[in-house]
Amino acid sequence: MHRSTRGDRTVRSMSAVGAAVALAAGTLVILAPAGAQAATGATLPFTSVEAESATSTGTRVGPDYTQGTVASEASGRQAVRLAAGQRVEFTVPSAANAVNVSYNVPDGQSGTLDVYVNGTKIAKTLAVTSKYSYVDTSWIAGAKTHHFFDNARLLLGQNLKAGDKVAFQATNVQTTVDVADFEQVAAAATKPAGAVSVTDKGADATGQGDSTQAFRDAIAAAQGGTVWIPPGDYRLTSSLSGVQNVTLQGAGSWYSVVHSSSFVNQSSSSGSVRLKDFAVIGEVTERNDSSPDNFVNGSLGPNSSVSGMWIQHLKVGLWLTGNNDNLVVENNRILDTTADGLNLNGNAHGVIVRNNFLRNQGDDSLAMWSLNSPDTNSTFANNTISQPNLANGIAIYGGTNIAVRNNLVSDTNALGSGIAISNQKFLDPFSPLSGTITVDGNTVVRAGAINPNWGHPMGALRVDSYDSAINATVNITNTTVKDSPYSAFEFVSGGGTGNPTANINVSGATVTNTGTVVVQAETPGSAKFTNVQATGVGSAGVYNCPYPANSGTFTVNDGGGNSGWSSVWADCSTWPQPGQSNPAPDPIRNLAKGRPATATGSQDVYTPAKAVDGDATTYWESANNAFPQSLTVDLGSSQAVRRVVLKLPPATAWAARTETLSVLGSTDGSAYSTAVASKGYRFDPATGNTVTVTVPAGTNLRYLRLAVTGNTGWPAAQFSEVEAYLS
Repeated sequence: MHRSTRGDRTVRSMSAVGAAVALAAGTLVILAPAGAQAATGATLPFTSVEAESATSTGTRVGPDYTQGTVASEASGRQAVRLAAGQRVEFTVPSAANAVNVSYNVPDGQSGTLDVYVNGTKIAKTLAVTSKYSYVDTSWIAGAKTHHFFDNARLLLGQNLKAGDKVAFQATNVQTTVDVADFEQVAAAATKPAGAVSVTDKGADATGQGDSTQAFRDAIAAAQGGTVWIPPGDYRLTSSLSGVQNVTLQGAGSWYSVVHSSSFVNQSSSSGSVRLKDFAVIGEVTERNDSSPDNFVNGSLGPNSSVSGMWIQHLKVGLWLTGNNDNLVVENNRILDTTADGLNLNGNAHGVIVRNNFLRNQGDDSLAMWSLNSPDTNSTFANNTISQPNLANGIAIYGGTNIAVRNNLVSDTNALGSGIAISNQKFLDPFSPLSGTITVDGNTVVRAGAINPNWGHPMGALRVDSYDSAINATVNITNTTVKDSPYSAFEFVSGGGTGNPTANINVSGATVTNTGTVVVQAETPGSAKFTNVQATGVGSAGVYNCPYPANSGTFTVNDGGGNSGWSSVWADCSTWPQPGQSNPAPDPIRNLAKGRPATATGSQDVYTPAKAVDGDATTYWESANNAFPQSLTVDLGSSQAVRRVVLKLPPATAWAARTETLSVLGSTDGSAYSTAVASKGYRFDPATGNTVTVTVPAGTNLRYLRLAVTGNTGWPAAQFSEVEAYLS
């Protein structure tokens, strides 16, 4: 779906532990902890080996997290570039007779890789092309040319054992090799008894002729039964519709291959459709959101299933609308789509998407979008997602009682997090998040990226009150965040309007090697953190700077058992950079500038934020004729404030006046004590309309409050600037 983003943002100046992830000899291994309820990610029929861990005469590229670079879209953010005559040699990790390779070639070029097994060149070559890469989506704000990689597969024609060597050598085109998936493919299945074969209806298994009508005739003849797709290549020139109460079954996704850029396209179905054990490979080379270039577009009807499929080179794998109640999508591979891998586009009830592998999506790999009516009681579970290159690994946009469990998401790129829980609506009518949203047992690796529209990072796991406040209960449990280039948990209102978040519980998380912070809080609200343990934190534990500056505060509630992330980033006028330490205390830096400010009341446009915006010509004014009034500034962390400077606009139109006020402080935002007793302070334009209040030694406060009981110049409290200093 279209990725709508907020406009440019001006930055104003913590029981159970999830699965661990290790990279052992270049092979991604999932390690389930003791007592874990389920392994993280899918159980896959192949093992992936990274090119950078293999033996090579080529050049390693990366690691790189910069949008628009080839390495930034690679698995592990690294790959190996081969010039003509150079090779990369993999050690086979387990028995295999087939391989799939993720690769890149320069735009506009194609060629082949020679293949060697244990040093001997085999007759088969691996075709490589840029045809399906280098996608441009200029209508999506912040997008650059992306989708650099593609996948190519090959049956090797021989059985290999663990320890054997397979090498790929560039011949006539520069090729960047990312990862190789080694697989032991079972023999082709045989025709089920009573099935109607598409070849009996005239389908051409050589792929030369158009088999569309033969497929339609077989479906019509097999109602209540099975359509058999024998081994072979079948070309369909138009989509299928009226598919209901039937099974379409192939001999296996390596054997039965349908070439179609729009396989099933129907708005409704009575259901009981089974699509299983074949491949659908399209010819989609760009993204056209007005064209249904999808494996399934619309409805399969209730009680249907999709399993054992290889889905590649389409716009979207499954774009599901209408009635798909109790649909099960499992054990599939969805590769190289120019947009989403799967999108439950409203009205999905009881849908389960589990044990699938998705790589190289041009939008969200898995999404639920509650457009027109809510998605309800649906689940994404035990999926493995790698390299979405323009959005999130998993995105939940609205919906009721949704679960995201035990998924593994890695290497997200621009405009996306590993997992996003969001009230971004895109279109109306939209159903915001409600009920309980369960996010449990997930692992996110190298997830999160700079959002070019915001100019700041998106976290590995993001809760986003984009278009409306989040009022659902969001339980984020047993999460592992590893090697995030920026933050682990982000709380934001992506539309820039400061919609609050609430009812959020984060518990049992393990965070390792975040580039910047563990918690990135940018919108009002709160979250409770329990047993969140962090090591290798790059900058500080918490960045707590709600936006806009007058939108309120975000409260980090400590549920106990947290460790490794107690520090707070001190300067809301700057973004922490990966590995940058918290700036040293600066006695001449205004601690209040750009910080969240609240008040007991304000008059018209004279809001609390005007008192901390760094501009002495703007000002806060309280409600009139309603003393006492107060202004409170959240400094972000406890500070040894020794001096408070108060200002009114310096213009001579502001006559001299005396405001009677006291200074109070708090470390938690609830219990306040008096730091400076009440007295009158005279503001005079002849001396710059500035007052300095000395704060006694020993005073430490995070929340600075000015309580005003009188003003001789106007029946309200007034400040154009409130400044706080360490000396």
